[in-house]
Amino acid sequence: MKFHLAMILLTMILELCSAQTPVDQVNPFIDTHNSRWFYFSSACRPFGMVSLSPDTDTATTWSSGYLYDSNRIRCFSHIHAWQMSGVAVMPTTGPFQGHLGMDAYQSRFSHEGEIAKPGYHKVRLEDYGITAELTSTTRVGFHRYHFPASDSSSIIFDTGAFLAHGPTPLSKVWRANDREIAGWQVMGKTMRRPKDTKVFFVARLSKPMDRFVTWKNHELQKGCETLEGNEVGGAALFTTKDQEEVLMKVAISYVSISSARKNLDTELPHWDFDRVKQESFDDWNRWLGRLQVEGGTVQQRTKLYTDLWHSLLGRRIVSDLDGHYLDMTGDTPQVCRVRVDKQGQPLFPHYNFDAWWGSHWSLNILWSMLYPEVMDGFCNTMVDMYCNGGLIPRGPSGGNYTYVMIGDPSVSFIAAAYNKGIRNYDINQAYQGLRKNAFVGGIRDHAGYEHNRPAYGGGMQYYVECGYVPEGIEAEGAHRDGASMTLEYAYQDWCLAQLAKALGKQDDAELFSTRSQNYRKLWNPATSYIHPKDLEGHWITDFEPIAQQFNTIGFCEANAAIYSYYVPHDLPGLIDLFGGPESFVTRLDRQFANTQAIGFVAPNKQHASGWIDYSNQPSTAMAHLFSHAGQPWLTQKWVRKVKAALADVTPYGGYNGDEDQGQMGALGVLMAIGLFQVDGGAAVDSQYEITSPIFDKITLHLNPSYYPGKTFVIQTRNNSKENLYIQEAELNGQPWNHWQFPHTTFAQGGQLDLTLSDQPNKDWGQSH
Repeated sequence: MKFHLAMILLTMILELCSAQTPVDQVNPFIDTHNSRWFYFSSACRPFGMVSLSPDTDTATTWSSGYLYDSNRIRCFSHIHAWQMSGVAVMPTTGPFQGHLGMDAYQSRFSHEGEIAKPGYHKVRLEDYGITAELTSTTRVGFHRYHFPASDSSSIIFDTGAFLAHGPTPLSKVWRANDREIAGWQVMGKTMRRPKDTKVFFVARLSKPMDRFVTWKNHELQKGCETLEGNEVGGAALFTTKDQEEVLMKVAISYVSISSARKNLDTELPHWDFDRVKQESFDDWNRWLGRLQVEGGTVQQRTKLYTDLWHSLLGRRIVSDLDGHYLDMTGDTPQVCRVRVDKQGQPLFPHYNFDAWWGSHWSLNILWSMLYPEVMDGFCNTMVDMYCNGGLIPRGPSGGNYTYVMIGDPSVSFIAAAYNKGIRNYDINQAYQGLRKNAFVGGIRDHAGYEHNRPAYGGGMQYYVECGYVPEGIEAEGAHRDGASMTLEYAYQDWCLAQLAKALGKQDDAELFSTRSQNYRKLWNPATSYIHPKDLEGHWITDFEPIAQQFNTIGFCEANAAIYSYYVPHDLPGLIDLFGGPESFVTRLDRQFANTQAIGFVAPNKQHASGWIDYSNQPSTAMAHLFSHAGQPWLTQKWVRKVKAALADVTPYGGYNGDEDQGQMGALGVLMAIGLFQVDGGAAVDSQYEITSPIFDKITLHLNPSYYPGKTFVIQTRNNSKENLYIQEAELNGQPWNHWQFPHTTFAQGGQLDLTLSDQPNKDWGQSH
């Protein structure tokens, strides 16, 4: 009888789990105790221009936006993007305090009854007795407020507020009619985004306002329904009945008020909040549902779909529905338009995004498998910016070049796209721009946030003449870390060589293949590490592989212990420098063992202190390197252990505070499904590397517009926490003793079967 009841209970649990949609399994609150401005965006669509969510902290870029342990909501704002913010609103009741600023009108809230899911957020503002619900389309935020009975209800538009990255030097707000408020805000320039950026908005209300008030410098302006200046704002005032619903639609545009209104009228012509909420869930389920898993624990599935959600979240559409966008790369702003089809419809959106720095080990791989159309869109954006401003970017914001981080990581992105058959952009323009970036005067010459032209901090003159970038270059900008630059330029040269090879440009392929060996110029046999050199060509003194600081000399947000493995394009050559496979594996294995107790992350952003650091990009391929040295069973071991260490699904862990717009999420997905590419997928003959998945069955649904196959399935036998070693494999029904298989096989669809055990099979994966 007990057995029978247990089986009934198990069946019910399995049915419940199978009935859950991907949206149901996402937990947006993971690691929100110490997030950053663009980290948390609950009520938005995939890559949405509008990224609507509550803000508990608004003073800085870091530790801002929605923080789980905060107990007050300051506003609901519509833009949480790379170096961009704006359109803060807040519903209130009681004596009006909108003109006194957020410190005055913020409200207490609690997590009791709060709901956050992809595309939706519900929370109660305790000081006002208002329940707020948020959802959106791509370009329109949709609010539903449940007001109490009050003759002094209001919705505040704090257009002059300080939001995240800096002050708002100028804004304008006005009452367009008794149901509509419009305005614009200037996002002041930052050290990263070097020019002011304007955002336009149109807000439409479901009930007419009784009156409209404005303020400037904390003083209400009598009889003024249009106001422009510094520290200004406006508010709609109402009388409301108990539990009366007031709905509001807020559309944005970076082009004009008329464009914002067109976005509103076209994307959201009705007032059915529940319909938009469900459509948002449906949209997210379509995107997240391209990856389906069976087995694993509830925690593992939650982390998987939250990781996947993050990979589709942070990088934002900035073009209007009709394809117009604002370009700020030149001396004056210009309105441009993306390419359109024969019916005049945009072929792809235009995007805003943080750097691709490190994305060759995350987004480049995941997107090319599951979302090739997204890669096409970003490639088009980068080609557009090259045509507009003369450089392919590495992280644009507000139509600006930001010169975020170092090098030219766009080349690995575009090479991976092209060599996997993702080619709906002008490859000749793309190649022309990437080749320019690889020489003096290209984007590599710009150190981090070095906005001057010409720029020197990237050291390309030294790299071309000497084969490495030294320390001590006098220039503007941050991250002037010569050893990291040298290693990343060498990898990027190899990516460019692969692209040149695919395009039949043999001379360029040979040139950049030769330059890709420049990493050898900084290998010091005396220390057995990549060792920075000074301007005179001498090894720097006081060298140490790790140190208790943010980074060591020569290394960008890392150290020699990590960057000495940063040769993703030539592991055989690097392994020879280490003294052969045995020496390479022994040292790498020891580094993992030394950091296992602290979860394979460097504490408190002291990235130079870690032998391994899975809280930042430069380290994120290290567990996969053992396969390249002939010991894939150690890759299986350490990938599983790293994945387990990063499995937290509480508000206090899971991403270690540095989720750069989905990169750590994408990495988490790849580790969970057991596929990776150390070379970033940029090779002409792109290969996937097999590790040990954490699920019983994984189904990847392929985009039929790009790949002829329907699905690629990974099936495991005997999967468990202990059974992490591959014993044998079959690919499409045939025995497979390789730790890699071709992208061409993946694109055709098929099945990979893996048998797992708690003991390593050191013979598996040894065929060549």
